[in-house]
Amino acid sequence: MPRTVQEILERAEALATRFEGHEPDADAIRDATALRRVREAFLARAEAEQRLADAVAAARAEGHSWASIGAMVGTSGEAARQRYGQPATR
Repeated sequence: MPRTVQEILERAEALATRFEGHEPDADAIRDATALRRVREAFLARAEAEQRLADAVAAARAEGHSWASIGAMVGTSGEAARQRYGQPATR
């Protein structure tokens, strides 16, 4: 059943008043400290991974083998080549 323009305006005004007067429940407000720590850890890991990729590229440019690089990162040379052998996309 269609409503009149006046009914729609009255409902909109009631909703606006309710929205403006709303106070969130104190229990519903969460501390975001843990989420900030997750984000900081993610950014630190991304930075460390970029430094590692740069170091691997430098080691390869100096002629070090994939086997030697793999030994430094705790994996086989083939696994190191597969992971770091292709340029990273940014």
